[in-house]
Amino acid sequence: MIKPRARSTKPAEALLAWYDAERRDLPWRARLGKAPDAYRVWLSEIMLQQTTVATVKDRYVAFLSRWPTVDDLARAPLDDVLAQWAGLGYYARARNLHACARAVAESSDGFPQEEEALRRLPGVGPYTAAAIAAIAFDQPCVAVDGNVERVVARLHAIDKPPRQAAPLIREKAAALATPSRAGDSVQALMELGALVCTPKNPDCAACPLSSVCAARRLGAPLDYPARPPKPQKPRRRGAIFILRRGDEALLRRLPPKGLFGGMNAFPSTPLTQDIPAAAFAGFAPCAARWRALEQPLTHVFTHFALEATVFVAQTRAKSAPSDCRWAARDNLDKEGLPTLMRKAAARAGLVDA
Repeated sequence: MIKPRARSTKPAEALLAWYDAERRDLPWRARLGKAPDAYRVWLSEIMLQQTTVATVKDRYVAFLSRWPTVDDLARAPLDDVLAQWAGLGYYARARNLHACARAVAESSDGFPQEEEALRRLPGVGPYTAAAIAAIAFDQPCVAVDGNVERVVARLHAIDKPPRQAAPLIREKAAALATPSRAGDSVQALMELGALVCTPKNPDCAACPLSSVCAARRLGAPLDYPARPPKPQKPRRRGAIFILRRGDEALLRRLPPKGLFGGMNAFPSTPLTQDIPAAAFAGFAPCAARWRALEQPLTHVFTHFALEATVFVAQTRAKSAPSDCRWAARDNLDKEGLPTLMRKAAARAGLVDA
């Protein structure tokens, strides 16, 4: 538990005082008194999209060790970037990351400092642009992520879901900023949501804003933010085909756009569609004695849940089917397979689970 301390009566000042004392030492965060590095800030914001800090920390360090500057990343082959990204989800982010690095490297001015200009870079949306502008360049921007939404909704007992209350949440978040420390103000709100004003067990006694928190005064912090009815994710069925030739397995490079775009994968049905089991055979990469493994794989994506039957077969064919290639089993870990495909490979005994 974080120990409470004497607090300023001004919320913005109290928030920064708490942040200065309690902020985490994260690999992308500049130390107190040091200027942030725009490349590190941008890289962390892209990697942290819909991913936890715990998941990203080690991956970020490895990524940065391999490509220490934006110029290094821009010169890297896309295949290497995609392989390094494997397991972080949303491979379109990795392609945009590479494209953005190239765009910045080709500019004589490096990363733009203004929020509007940052939004024109590949893969940089409104939140990311605001976060980079504030954290890297101390621009007076309002960056609202899930942590900020939760803190502000509780602070003001906002009874509408965040999407409906977005303008009000931005207005109230802006009021907590200290103009002379815009970047720290943004990070302080995020940090407060991550460490104290957490979704399930908020530590109100340690919160620097508890004296002005409406949700705490009402005794109902868990009622905020208001939640809209949660729609049930649609369930889809598909199949993955693992064809082996001795110590090799058949891989296919997927189209640049779409699920797992540009990644190496085992041949499969279109995984974003619900394919009836009777139609699976029509998607096999070639004729073979296909055998379905017991218990289909389950994998949950953001917008749907997939049940995938894994089929395996052996062949002695000399050539690979059209648009496919043979990959050595011992090299599968270096192919940057998406998590779903790694699950299938493990189920088929090609890699360790």
